[in-house]
Order: sequence, then C-alpha cells, then structure tokens
Amino acid sequence: MSNPLFAGKRVLVTGAASGIGRRIAERFCESGAQVTGLDRQTGATGLPFPVIKVDLADPGQVADVCNSLKAELDRLDILVNAAGVLRTGPAEDLSPEDWQACFDVNASGPFYLLRHWIPVFKAQRSGAIVNIASNAAHAPRTGMTAYCASKAAMASLSHCIGLELAPFGVRCNIVSPGSTDTPMLSDMVGGPAGYQRLISGLPDQFKLGIPLGKIANTDDIAETALFLASDLAGHITLQDIVVDGGATLGA
Repeated sequence: MSNPLFAGKRVLVTGAASGIGRRIAERFCESGAQVTGLDRQTGATGLPFPVIKVDLADPGQVADVCNSLKAELDRLDILVNAAGVLRTGPAEDLSPEDWQACFDVNASGPFYLLRHWIPVFKAQRSGAIVNIASNAAHAPRTGMTAYCASKAAMASLSHCIGLELAPFGVRCNIVSPGSTDTPMLSDMVGGPAGYQRLISGLPDQFKLGIPLGKIANTDDIAETALFLASDLAGHITLQDIVVDGGATLGA
C-alpha cells in the first residue's frame, strides 16, 4: 500500500535515470506523487515514471522541456535537482572541459531550471525545492577541485533562491550526501572493494573516514530529500542537511 504523503503532487526530478536521483524519484512515486524525470540517459528499464531526455548544460534544451511541461500543466509542487557529474584530478591536470562540465551540470543546470519554474512557484505561492549538493561543498578535498567548487556554487545558489522565494511561501533546502553507494562512487574508488578505504579514511586526501562505519545507500539520501519536500518540514528553509555518517565531523 502506497504512502499518500505526496498524493496528487507534481514532482520534477533531475538525474532520475540512475543513482540518487532515481531512488528519490522512485520514493516520490511510492508516496503517491506524479513524477517526471529529466536525464541525459533515457535507457533505464523498470522505472515507474517517465524520463525526458535533456542535457541540463544546454539552456535551450532546458527551456524547451520546461515550456512543454508548463503547457501540459502550469503547476509544480516539488523540484529536485539531483543530476551531478564528477571530474577528478589535481587542479593543474584538470582540463577546461572538466571544469566546465562540473559547473554546467552541478550549478548551471539547476539555475536554468529554476529560472523557468520560479515564476510558477511565486504565482501559486507554494512549493518546495530540494537541491542535492555534496559534503564536498563543506570540506576541501585534494583531487576534487572542480567538483567541490561546483557543489559549493550550487549550495550558495540554493541559499540565494531560498531567500528570494521565502516571502512567497516557497522553501528551498539542500541535501549534502557523503560517500553513497552509486555508480559514480563505485567508478571513482574502483568498485565496492574501495568502500572500506573510504570508511577507514584517506589521510593523503584529507578524508578522515566515516564515524558511523558505513557507506550511505540511496535510501538514506532519498528519505532526507522527501522529508525536506514534505509538509513535515513546513518551517524549514535555507538549510543544508549533511548526510555522510559524520564524515565532515559537524563542519
């Protein structure tokens, strides 16, 4: 039996074809929402929601998709920006393309979407925005310059948008995951065998380890996102919840 917490709510989730974005979208569906996913990849099978192909780095494509969705129904209850890309390496080895890719998807993509939906949120004087940043926005990491900087930009964007929308009753919050069992993390550390190294800590990268002694799963992140999007968090805005098992030590 589905949980009716989001019954009748219209929800838009980016990065919905895999990883954290997919699990967030699935959980909204299970909770009664009408979900539409946005992603560059549309080949995922078994999804309980439609996925529209769009390159979030292309403001023209974003505009076309948003205009099409608004033509169907000019209302949006919840927007979740979960799409993200990672480029690693020492700062001097990062190419301009690596740098731009992180900012295009992690920071510019959410802005392109928000500029289309902010007027809708303002007009209906309701809504919730949840942006998936990273604990990398809270603590510097060697070899992750572009990713850390782009996620910090996303967090600052979220705070500014939240401040502008607060007078209209629209909330904007951030979920900042730490190491989470996703294809992105697996690719970065060489598969699940690398997870124990993250739990124990990587001093050469200034990663102190995870006090709770485990890697997050996508449900850990999804449940936090759903809470922030729900009426249970009706007086919470401009907040950044770090979901990383204590890895940033409260920073």
